Amino acid sequence: MSLRSRLSISVVAGAFLAAAAATPAVANDDWHHHHEHPRLYKGVVTASTLNLRSAPNRGSQIIRTAYKGEVVSIFCKTGGETVKGNPLWYLLTDGTWAWGAARYIDNVGPAPRWC
Repeated sequence: MSLRSRLSISVVAGAFLAAAAATPAVANDDWHHHHEHPRLYKGVVTASTLNLRSAPNRGSQIIRTAYKGEVVSIFCKTGGETVKGNPLWYLLTDGTWAWGAARYIDNVGPAPRWC
């Protein structure tokens, strides 16, 4: 085996070990959730009813309605129309792609990534 081949293998192995060491340990349920859907986050609806819309503003078409206590899957967040002081909206992926005002959805776990 040439010196170049051994050097390439060493670099790849070192990168793999560094990535493995940097990966935090997570609970089994968290690992399972992130393993199957690494780009989804969770939230819980806090409003008695929440209209989920086709765009991140209150004037867009209503796609469906979510209810207080419903756990929703969040793909990402973006800025939109400000609702009671909060300009963030979440893109939800529960059967339909629809936007919900973040003012009425509490994060469960980490905050969603930006769209």
